[in-house]
Amino acid sequence: MPKEQTYRGFTIEELQQMSMDDFIRVLPSRQRRSMLRGLPNEQRIFIEKLRKAKQTTEKGEKPVIKTHCRDVVILPEMVGVTILLYNGRVFSPIEITLNKVGHFLGEYIITNKRVVHGTPGIGASKSSMYVPLK
Repeated sequence: MPKEQTYRGFTIEELQQMSMDDFIRVLPSRQRRSMLRGLPNEQRIFIEKLRKAKQTTEKGEKPVIKTHCRDVVILPEMVGVTILLYNGRVFSPIEITLNKVGHFLGEYIITNKRVVHGTPGIGASKSSMYVPLK
């Protein structure tokens, strides 16, 4: 029998039934501070879109929401939703699960690529004239 997943000792059902004040007390300090200071308009609009999308979709399918808000704390009500998060170039999908609750959305989509430098060739720099050609 697989062990039931919990977040800081609470199951997903318990987290979803908690009031927002009780849930904020369970969060780590950085996320707790962010939530206690209040939500900016963009985050408030995003959460309203999320709630509306969860109500309008049928039971079989998962709601999908696009957003640019990377600094939103993942709440228990977001579990089971696919969020398309903007990384500066494209919208990348994130499937929200219980183990992502309490983190920020931006932690899961990287915004920069690994730099791959080319090999030096003729005319690349002054020092490249001493690199033997293949």
